[in-house]
Amino acid sequence: MLKPRSRSIFVAVTVLAVIWLGAFVGYKITENAKVTPDKVRTFTASTDFSRLSAAERKAALRKLAAMLNALSLEERQSMRLDRTAYRWFEQMTEQEKGEFLEATLPTGFKQMLGAFENLPPEKRKRVVDQALKQMKNAREKLAAGGPSPPPGTNSVALSAELQDKVTKIGLQSFYSQSSAQTKAEMAPLLEEMQRTMESGRMMRGP
Repeated sequence: MLKPRSRSIFVAVTVLAVIWLGAFVGYKITENAKVTPDKVRTFTASTDFSRLSAAERKAALRKLAAMLNALSLEERQSMRLDRTAYRWFEQMTEQEKGEFLEATLPTGFKQMLGAFENLPPEKRKRVVDQALKQMKNAREKLAAGGPSPPPGTNSVALSAELQDKVTKIGLQSFYSQSSAQTKAEMAPLLEEMQRTMESGRMMRGP
């Protein structure tokens, strides 16, 4: 039979072991639940979207949107640049495309559109130029770490004509008039523009 002191030590050690075990189990559960780019790729690659029922398609799109929203901006950009984010896009109905794009808009995106409208044309152009530069750097970084994304895939190199249109009529008007396909292709650029504007770098003069 354990002495009182030994019993107290035994109980303390047992409680400590249980606490550590609980913490370890909790960590593993959290780690397994964490969304990663590889998990998103596995999900989209393992799901045959064209064979899903209407209810299953809706659930799959809702899950994909939630997974994308759980990623960091850099991870989300890589998903778009290598087409993972829009793997099923061509198979979606117009309504599904609209709902999916709305569900994956970054927080504060609509406020960014309004803020861009209030900028003078020269600052609008600087924001667009800086965002395109950052996208080019991200694309080169992605290519350096593995196979380059397919040519023309979400690279979003706005023509001079389109850049002029965006800076003159404003992004909100341009975005509202665009098709779902154009909005999807512009998503990486728009996120970069939002990050540029939120950083304030382009708002402090030349």
